[in-house]
Amino acid sequence: MTDIQGRHNAIMENRSKLMLTGVNDVERFDENAVVLYTQLGELTIKGEKLHISEMSLESGELNIDGEISALIYGQRDAVSKLGFFGKLLR
Repeated sequence: MTDIQGRHNAIMENRSKLMLTGVNDVERFDENAVVLYTQLGELTIKGEKLHISEMSLESGELNIDGEISALIYGQRDAVSKLGFFGKLLR
């Protein structure tokens, strides 16, 4: 049996719809960027007219619509190293 913790999936359709799993937290978002933390680290989505259409942090699922131009992954273990206070001071 595979451990659920540490899983993250990203499925993009036609660069206009992005479905994510394994999302722990959304740090910030606007029409041009969404910065979030997955179970495997930081993820920045860049584009235009971005909109979070569905979000459930309980299940870790997040859907984004808009003109998606980039998915940029940060440090794989950024969340675990920073912790709560580290994120506040960032």
